[in-house]
This record gives sequence, structure tokens and C-alpha cells, in this order.
Amino acid sequence: MHPFDFINVIGDYMIKAIIFLILGFVLLVKGADYFVDGASGIAKKLRIPSIVIGLTIVAFGTSAPELAVSMTAALKGSNDIAIGNVVGSNIFNTLVVLGASAAITPMIVQKEIIKADYPISIFITLLLGIFCLDKLFGAENMTIGRIDGIILLICFAGFMFIVIREGLKNRDISENEIENAKAKPIWLTLLLTVLGLAGIIIGGDMTVDGAKEIARFFGLSEALIGLTVVALGTSLPELVTSIVAAKKGESDIAVGNVVGSNIFNILLILGVSATILPMNVSTTYIYDIGILLAICIIFFIPMAIKKKVSRGMGIIMVLTYALYTTYLILRQLGKI
Repeated sequence: MHPFDFINVIGDYMIKAIIFLILGFVLLVKGADYFVDGASGIAKKLRIPSIVIGLTIVAFGTSAPELAVSMTAALKGSNDIAIGNVVGSNIFNTLVVLGASAAITPMIVQKEIIKADYPISIFITLLLGIFCLDKLFGAENMTIGRIDGIILLICFAGFMFIVIREGLKNRDISENEIENAKAKPIWLTLLLTVLGLAGIIIGGDMTVDGAKEIARFFGLSEALIGLTVVALGTSLPELVTSIVAAKKGESDIAVGNVVGSNIFNILLILGVSATILPMNVSTTYIYDIGILLAICIIFFIPMAIKKKVSRGMGIIMVLTYALYTTYLILRQLGKI
């Protein structure tokens, strides 16, 4: 093959990957817009608080790419991508999704999030770290085993039961919101939700495929790909959805989406993946889980005190993610 032919092949390969990225992002943006409108409309028609929709339907919808990627990676034996996707996505959600949304539009945080849901996300992150420390209990390798997966799924079922039960107890939708919701027929809100969810899932998949191929072309490790490129790609639905929700004044959906997605990622995604096929855990992930736990605790303190995520705090969160990404790159290069 002539050298110029090889260059042309590489050029075509990269162009296709970039096109996938762009089309995926377009689908994510429009899908998130439709999904937020549809989910918010359904919540108001059923007199269900938006926070419940954010913690359940929206969180599940935006976590669908993580579920698909992690399960596929686990079944193919790519444990680094499966686990890195979840841990990296939760770090990205906490620092960038929540931070960028607040940097654009400061958000009020409901007391239910502060008293229950956010502390639950901290607890299950700690639980995940304990599950990975099998060597402390005499095991030869660090794994997230089938029993660990079943425990995570039981915790997920309990979380969903509590959220739905508490949400149904507090149907405090205002009359104006109900009248606005009635203006749209139920079939339209359902159609918007379905179309939005489809756009989010397809767009997420296209974005991940394009980004992953570009990353592998440059010879990056699966661990780094899982923690950065794949995590960022699968978290784009959360990012776009929360930013759109925040700009529309739906801060309950924006915050609930982040916290709910983090809980879904650990309890449902790792729970299902580990139950199907136990996963070995690389030593480096212990540090990343520790970083995730520290981030959750550090930023929870001002959030709990002020009952909001301010613009300044949002900027600090995004800058913290930039520092974390720098750390990952230096670790990849063997500098740390």
C-alpha cells in the first residue's frame, strides 16, 4: 500500500468517528430537550413531584447508555471499561454535570436530596469500595462477585420503593402547574418522553462509539478509556438533560437526575453486571473509588449548609474535574 493510501484510510476512519460524535451530540441535545418536557408534563398530570421523576424516570433514562456499555463490556471480559465507566461516570456526574448546570443556573437543592438521597449515594460508594477490598478478607483477587451484585440489586429495589412511596405521599403540585400540564394532551407528553429517551440512548451510543474509536486509535489503555472517554460519553445524557432542565427552571429534575443516576450506576448497573458475570477489579480503581467518595463528601457539606449549588461552587466543581483528568493522564504516562 502506498503511504498516501494509508493516510487516506486513517483520514476516512477519523472522519467517520468524528461524524458519529457530532450526530450523537445532536441527538443528545434534542432528545434531552424532549425528554425533560415530556417527563415534567407527566409528573404534573399525575400530581407527582418533579424530584421523584428526576430520581426515577429521568435518572433511569439517562443511565441507559452506562447500563448498555457496562453490561456489554462485562460480558466481553473488559472489566476495566465496565467498572471504569461507572466510577468515571459518577465522578463526571458529580463534578461536571452538577457543576456545569449550577455554573449556568444556580440551583436550589430540596431537603429530601440533602437528608436522604445524597447520603445514600455516599453510603453505596463506600459499600462499593468495601466490596472491592476482598484481599483484606483473605481473598487472592479483588472482585465484585455475584453475591455483591445481588446485594446491590436488593439495595436498588429498596431505594426505588422508598422514593416512589415518599413521592406519592407528597403530591404538592400547584394548581397553575396542573393547568399548564392539562394544556398538552397525554399522548403528546408520552410521545415527547419516548422520542427524547430514544434520542438520548441512540445519541449516547453513537457518541461513545466515535469517542472510543478515536481514543483507541491513539493507543490509550482500557482503564483510561473507561474512566474518561467512555464515562464522559455515557454521561453526556446526564449533562445535557441537567443543563436543559436547569435552564427551564426544573432544578429538581436537574439535581435529582445527577443523584439518581449515581445511585442507578452503582446499584443497578454494577449489580446487574456482577450478578451476570463476576468482575475482577484493578488495584488502580481503589484509588478512583476513594476519590469519588472524597468528592461526594467534600461537596455535600456546603450543599447541605446552603441548601443550594451556587455558581461559584459549580465552577470549582468543574475545575476539580479538570485536576482529576490531569491526574489520570499523568498516571497513564507513569508519572504518578
